[in-house]
Amino acid sequence: MNMGERTYYVSHFIDELYLNGLENVVISPGSRSTPLAMTFSEHPSINEWIHFDERSSAFFALGMAKRTKKPVALVCTSGTAAANYYPAIVEAYYSRVPLIVLTSDRPHELRDNGAPQAIDQIKMYGDYTKYFHEMAIPEDSEQMIKYARRQASRAYAIANHPNQGVVQLNFPFRDPLIPDLTLDNLWGEHSQSYVNHITGQEQITSSQINTVMDLIKDKKRGLLICGELKTHEERDLILQLAEKWQIPIFADVLSNLRKNANTNEYVISSYDALLKQEDTRNRVEADFVIRFGSMPVSKPYTQWLTKTKPEIHIVIDENQGYREPTNIESTMVFSNPATFLKQLLDSDVQPSIDSGWHEQWTKADQLAQEIIKKHEANLTEGTAVLALSESDLSEQVVFVGNSMPIRDMDTFFLPSKQNIDIMANRGANGIDGVISTALGVAATGTLVTLVIGDVSFLHDYTALFIARQYRLPFRVIVLNNNGGGIFSFLPQYGEKKHFEALFGTPFDPPIAAMTEAIGFEYHQPSTYDDMKHLLDQPIKGLELFEVVTNRDENMKWHRQKWEQVDERIKREGLL
Repeated sequence: MNMGERTYYVSHFIDELYLNGLENVVISPGSRSTPLAMTFSEHPSINEWIHFDERSSAFFALGMAKRTKKPVALVCTSGTAAANYYPAIVEAYYSRVPLIVLTSDRPHELRDNGAPQAIDQIKMYGDYTKYFHEMAIPEDSEQMIKYARRQASRAYAIANHPNQGVVQLNFPFRDPLIPDLTLDNLWGEHSQSYVNHITGQEQITSSQINTVMDLIKDKKRGLLICGELKTHEERDLILQLAEKWQIPIFADVLSNLRKNANTNEYVISSYDALLKQEDTRNRVEADFVIRFGSMPVSKPYTQWLTKTKPEIHIVIDENQGYREPTNIESTMVFSNPATFLKQLLDSDVQPSIDSGWHEQWTKADQLAQEIIKKHEANLTEGTAVLALSESDLSEQVVFVGNSMPIRDMDTFFLPSKQNIDIMANRGANGIDGVISTALGVAATGTLVTLVIGDVSFLHDYTALFIARQYRLPFRVIVLNNNGGGIFSFLPQYGEKKHFEALFGTPFDPPIAAMTEAIGFEYHQPSTYDDMKHLLDQPIKGLELFEVVTNRDENMKWHRQKWEQVDERIKREGLL
């Protein structure tokens, strides 16, 4: 016994997602989701990916959607399976990544009465979704098939429209659950979307551009600040603007302005190191700051901005986004960033940047890079990233874990004219799901090197089964300091009675045994040259490099670097 012609309700829904542009679906096994899972797998033009862990599956879908900038669908069974999607949905919300979450559910008569695998799934992700809809029980009428198509098209459009995000459709299914995949004309005869959605780009007017330029036209000490940037067009336009205005760019590592074929002298990559010391932060004053993209990783930058409060602070965001956590007086410009940049480039008015201002930052950046590049033979967490920075990674993605790895990337990943994309989950800044997300990026056909800490590695270790299952070329660098290395840089480090148990959390992970158990090739480089040699080899299969360090020594080494930078800058009379 099967669903019979009620299968059309499901198959037309899925085909409509395809006609709107859906290419990938990630499915976790379960019974109640059988109609969706089997029908998705039957569709000739949608790629299905299977993973047993819903939490990991959601981050995997997030990685694919993040890389392709197109919605990816998720399918799970009823009950706590859907709850395991929650962390990735939170990340997708804050990082503006499009996901279509299709949760299967018990029919209404089996809810709230003790039936197994039945929880309240109605709007279960709260405000982290852009749209929720409880689908009707499948029927085979023409009207209900049209309804299914309309809902599929609407879900795709809402997820895909800026700011991109998450939609949830909750599907109640009654037995029997097996779809009839032998039906004639299973996908219908549609060649284009049932509902067409035409949207434009947000843009401010010419008079509003003049208002912005009036704020800064007489200012001499300006900065462009770039957090995570979404498109190549934005990056190229910012580099053009910097050249036209002769203005420094504080380029967060996720801006992808450092490793860029068009990078230029205005890109200041070491601004985090230059602002580490409080007395330096207090000395540096800017007349205006214009920020594109999300808030940078750098804590010293945030501390500097909050303390000095530049006269003019302008933040560019889309669709009433409000990514401005410092609470200083600001001008929010709601526009598509590329469109706004073109308007600035076309304007006859521009700020009169003091040439000495740009020259000071350029010279300071060069001196800081010289110190950052100096290293001893033995490998540290910082020099492991430096070796990565000095390797040929053209056309690759380097995916970075949170806590210390992203901060080391921000310090030690220095500029060069090669196209490398740096990616990370900086929406909620969590350490969960990092391996899964990086594998989602790899599943798009991109070579990926993942840089991750040992605790984050343990969080998501089983995601490596995805790489093995689908034979994805994948390189992992585990910076293993046996615990939470970031806490050594925080005030908690002084609480010796509780520090190790609550914050250091040493678990002595057997990284080598774990690596070999899952079929990855294992290496443990101990010198910079060892690391550089390994990185210069092409990624061919599944491989993991373990860099073993000591948390206390790592903290001291980093602080010595920052002090050396500060001493050199003061000696040269810069900033």
